[in-house]
Amino acid sequence: MTARCLPDARTDMKRILYTLTTAFAVILLGSNALAQSKSFTLGKWVEIDNAILKELNRSYVDTLPISRIQRLGIDAMLEGLDPYTVYVPEEEQENFKMMISGVYGGIGAIIYKPDPKGNVIINEPYEDSPAVRGGLVCGDEIMEIDGETTHGLTSGECSEKMRGKPGTTVTFKVKKVRTGETVDIPIVRELINMPAIEYVGMLNDTTGYILQTKFTEGVSQEIRNAYFTLKAQGMKKLVLDLRGNGGGLMNEAVKIVSLFVPKGSVVVSQKGRAAGSDYVYKTTTDPVDTSIPIVVLVDSASASASEIVSGAIQDLDRGTIIGTRTYGKGLVQSIRNLPYNGQLKITTAKYYTPSGRCVQAIDYSHRNEDGSVGHIPDSLTHEFKTLKGRTVRDGGGITPDFEVRRQPYSRLTYSLVLNGIIEDYTLKFVREHASIPSVEDFHFTDYEDFVAFASDKEFDYRSSSRTLFDEIRKTLSEEGLSEHVGDELAALEKSLDMDKATFLRLKKDEIIPFIEEEIAVRYYYQKAGVKIRIRYDRQLHEALKKPSAV
Repeated sequence: MTARCLPDARTDMKRILYTLTTAFAVILLGSNALAQSKSFTLGKWVEIDNAILKELNRSYVDTLPISRIQRLGIDAMLEGLDPYTVYVPEEEQENFKMMISGVYGGIGAIIYKPDPKGNVIINEPYEDSPAVRGGLVCGDEIMEIDGETTHGLTSGECSEKMRGKPGTTVTFKVKKVRTGETVDIPIVRELINMPAIEYVGMLNDTTGYILQTKFTEGVSQEIRNAYFTLKAQGMKKLVLDLRGNGGGLMNEAVKIVSLFVPKGSVVVSQKGRAAGSDYVYKTTTDPVDTSIPIVVLVDSASASASEIVSGAIQDLDRGTIIGTRTYGKGLVQSIRNLPYNGQLKITTAKYYTPSGRCVQAIDYSHRNEDGSVGHIPDSLTHEFKTLKGRTVRDGGGITPDFEVRRQPYSRLTYSLVLNGIIEDYTLKFVREHASIPSVEDFHFTDYEDFVAFASDKEFDYRSSSRTLFDEIRKTLSEEGLSEHVGDELAALEKSLDMDKATFLRLKKDEIIPFIEEEIAVRYYYQKAGVKIRIRYDRQLHEALKKPSAV
């Protein structure tokens, strides 16, 4: 029987091998066909793009702005992917490097140009900057930069002329705010390091506070130094404020977490499509403190590296996250060199917290007005466990352990800030006051002077209710219903109507902190402004009351 079965067995084996070989060949052919299809599609569109440009260059009725339309085309193409994949041509790389490093060559001052036809005004010189050492103060008017008038130039154009290679000199013709005299002031440009740590100080006898606004090169070392400074002042609890921090360098985020967790801890992992893009980042150095209580403050503008730090601290049960849900940017960008010294900042991976959560929003296309992730029902999210077994969820951003919202502000306050009314008033105040008391003792008391100043300015001071009423009245008119509710509309309008000065007085307690901060900064620089903000920071003070917080 065995002899009779062998031919059949051999036949079956041949059939099986033939089938497998054929299937494998089909897979290979399909794979090759797919690759060829992608290559063909890419080649097709490159050819079409070139053909269109050539035809436009040959036949278009006007002179063709080739560089401009090419740039528009590149930007539109990349915009269809995500907001972080961008083309950086050679001429824009200095600004790009400044964003990463926080360093540029210049005089170290923020300028203001309320009137395009007028002079540039020194709004805020940085502490210990070349501008300060050269004698520039808030309110000084820059009439010329290296002999060229500032009239007709934008703030951006003036700023570009002020920047330059460290060691070079720029000369300003300045109208001094105090005396009104016109003088020439030469200033040698230096490397200006825009601080990533805006403030380090004690909130009380035992609570240290660090305000970090960026993740630029070296910020982890600054955090380390700040820790030891606060420790020497008696710190037993630490608040790390990442509110409004849009992120930056991932490796700096990893180093910051490594200061407070055991060596070898997983901080973040990334996963991408290209070979070599998957990676797990662990702490590689000994921590400075693994037991001090930590609170991390976050909000909807805390993004990217801020979410790496807050996510790791939460997943490793190393501290308490307080505030509102973070932005939801879990994408990793890499830099690729391009022809003609250009660069492509391209999204290459997504990153995940130690528990496995992806910070990237599930539905990237639907976000809040500020760009942060919107509400996501639990049914669309997944559960993950922290180191000690607490449940956390994905879906976009980091959900705080305790939600504490910022103080809401009226439409009037936003309008005063956005229209520069408070900034203009601050310059007026500086011109009229040579000095103010120390930050701890300074309180703005002449509010009626501000009311008179603001009442004379043109800006939209309507309340949100009045704005909504105007929209409703317009809709009623368009639908022909105004006559039917005319009396009711008139009565409601009368109750909502409020003159500018009355409304300003009504919102006095809300507006004064903004005025105090702007004034304090002009006399005592940014740290003074932070001290004023802390004074009125309801969210911070509420956070400190939470049971597992500091």
